Amino acid sequence: MVLSVEASIAAMAQEIERKFLVTGDGWRSQGQRVLYRQGYIPTTDARTVRIRVVGQQGYLTLKGPTAGVTRSEFEYPIPHDEAMAILDILCDPPLIEKWRTRIELEDLIWQIDEFLGANQGLILAEVELTQENQTLQYPSWLGPEVSHDPRYFNVNLARHPYTAWSDAAT
Repeated sequence: MVLSVEASIAAMAQEIERKFLVTGDGWRSQGQRVLYRQGYIPTTDARTVRIRVVGQQGYLTLKGPTAGVTRSEFEYPIPHDEAMAILDILCDPPLIEKWRTRIELEDLIWQIDEFLGANQGLILAEVELTQENQTLQYPSWLGPEVSHDPRYFNVNLARHPYTAWSDAAT
């Protein structure tokens, strides 16, 4: 069987991710925090071009449109100095800055993002899955799911920060 180019690419680089608000503090004693700084190069459609710095490593990430909780994703390491220059020169402000805590539970990796700056006060949990209908064990600190609410996509948090929402405290 011959796959189309689109099917071959989709099978090769898919991200299946669910997002939740975090409502408790039980996660704080688990995992280690790492500072993330990321920005977005403007696009005119549902595709995303992200530059991210984690510690001393830079990354270029290309993402396709989201269908359900799945989208194509391609990520490449780039030199730290180049990533910083791209953030400063090509990315629209404000940048996303957050502390990320990585926690392993039930064979899954949960990433808790505690946002800083214009998104201060927002704490999200993300989990990447192998299939959309995968069964999850919900940690006690997990709140409502926001996977289908585009306001919580990082690219949208850069364009419309959480602190500017009229319902940011809810």
